[in-house]
Amino acid sequence: MKRILSVLAVGVVAAAALAGCSSSGGGSDKVIKVAYQKFGNFTQMDTQMKAVAKQFEAANKGYTVKLIPIQAAENDYYTKLSLMNKSASTAPDVSYEDTFLIKADAAAGYLAPLDGYVKSWGDWSQFPANAKQAGQGEDGKLYGISMGTDTRGLWYNKDVLKKAGIDVPWQPTSWQQVLDAAKKIKSAEPDVTPLNVYSGKGAGEGSTMQGFEMLLYGTKDTLYDASSKKWIAGSKGFTDSLDVIKQVYQGGLGPTVQNALDPNFGNEVPQLLSQGKMGIDLDGSWLSSNWIKGGAVPWSDWNSVMGETPMPTQEGASPGSTSMSGGWTLALGAKSANKQAAWNFIKLALNKDNSLAYDVAATQIAVRSDVAADSKYVNANPTNKFFSGLVKSTHFRPATTVYPQVSNNIQVAMESVMTGQQTPEQAAKVYDQALPGVVGGAKNVTTK
Repeated sequence: MKRILSVLAVGVVAAAALAGCSSSGGGSDKVIKVAYQKFGNFTQMDTQMKAVAKQFEAANKGYTVKLIPIQAAENDYYTKLSLMNKSASTAPDVSYEDTFLIKADAAAGYLAPLDGYVKSWGDWSQFPANAKQAGQGEDGKLYGISMGTDTRGLWYNKDVLKKAGIDVPWQPTSWQQVLDAAKKIKSAEPDVTPLNVYSGKGAGEGSTMQGFEMLLYGTKDTLYDASSKKWIAGSKGFTDSLDVIKQVYQGGLGPTVQNALDPNFGNEVPQLLSQGKMGIDLDGSWLSSNWIKGGAVPWSDWNSVMGETPMPTQEGASPGSTSMSGGWTLALGAKSANKQAAWNFIKLALNKDNSLAYDVAATQIAVRSDVAADSKYVNANPTNKFFSGLVKSTHFRPATTVYPQVSNNIQVAMESVMTGQQTPEQAAKVYDQALPGVVGGAKNVTTK
């Protein structure tokens, strides 16, 4: 199902968001409104916020925490949150904010700086420098505090690979070896989806970060030159990455285009892997949270059947593998009528015990030093060591206010290639031509 966010859909989203908020008692200094995503298999945040709200209300008599779980796929979640933030009557006091939106939302006036609050917060010393930078706006102020981070790599079903004659443990050293393995699976098991690489607008930022950028950052090119502060057009790596998307989707190695463009497809992937209906999945460190006890699709044998391996660089060039990291934060609303109480909620949600509980339940890579060293965290999931080890070769998305628009254009390019509407070269050219318009003009673009 081809999914394009229409004007009508935005209108419906706006109405739903505003209606959901208007009944929350906005404006009361005794009500703390907390907005977060709850969609598909991702229920851990809802569980966490319910527990923290109970603790907060017990410790702050007279206060009520109004939870606003937004049931929407990723792009729609961002749209709803943005619409809520436009009015003081609907803006949340605390919001679950993706790190890639921090700068844009801070610049839009949606978020309040936290620098003054963390100065007297003893726990702030437990957050390493890179975690602190993840929540900074372009003005250098702090607008979000990390709940955890993540890395990405290749998950594979060992049974599927063995049936296709592929030795396990499997450790490909180039893109071609990944594609060759997918071709073997297709040949041996025609009813199995050989390889999933998220692509197109259905998966939103997941397509950009888990799909395209996991390819691009394994080439010699990047999206952005941080030293010159210019966006890059005309790179070979960009076109080569789109060519992989073409081979996966036009070559019959991936999900059907219809399924891949369904915003719900990401919720189906864990089950397809557990049923042996998918061979390889380029995905995040959190994937096993679906299979552990309490997950969306509990699977007691997951750790013996599933394998993990780093995503190789294009041709195996040093350092041999690549990954992307991001993560989500809790942020304080600029329009909050009771910022101190909202900050107290954030502090409580991100103390050691609550951070530990969330990082374990959601299989996050811990950012707090004391949580990362805690044996309960270290022993909670057998993949924690592997995915934490990918941090040494990971990359971060360009930290600029225009990145969300650039990301959207990448999804458009991916979708045009996966559907066969354009060749990789044509889609890359369209991206290049549109780039100046979203990054502030040609002066902010360099062409290779």
